[in-house]
Amino acid sequence: MKRSYTGLGETEMELLRHVWQVGRCTVADIHKAVMKYRPVAYTTVMSVMKKLADKGYLKFQQEGNAYVYWSAEPVSEMQGKVLQEVVDKVFSGSPIALVQTLVEQGNMSEAQREEILALIEQLKH
Repeated sequence: MKRSYTGLGETEMELLRHVWQVGRCTVADIHKAVMKYRPVAYTTVMSVMKKLADKGYLKFQQEGNAYVYWSAEPVSEMQGKVLQEVVDKVFSGSPIALVQTLVEQGNMSEAQREEILALIEQLKH
């Protein structure tokens, strides 16, 4: 299994992204979403979602026979925390090094670079 720099495994990150896209969902919802891209056992999805809840990334409640899961925090907050962890671990806490790497090696289109420049300009005001 590939190891992630965020402390989350690749499958955990994949399922978390699906939950962020779907919102409130069941294991069956996420299993169906993942199966569009690759085969995975239902029990694997169930186990990983339970782990994500145990780690505090997801919340859940039982509704009938199913458990309904959702993001424990707003997606933007979680993404910010995960990104900060990557900045701390991989770029020695330097957001400048992160941006420099993205620009130099991120295979960005010209439109994406211009969008980043526009965001920087907005920050100046």
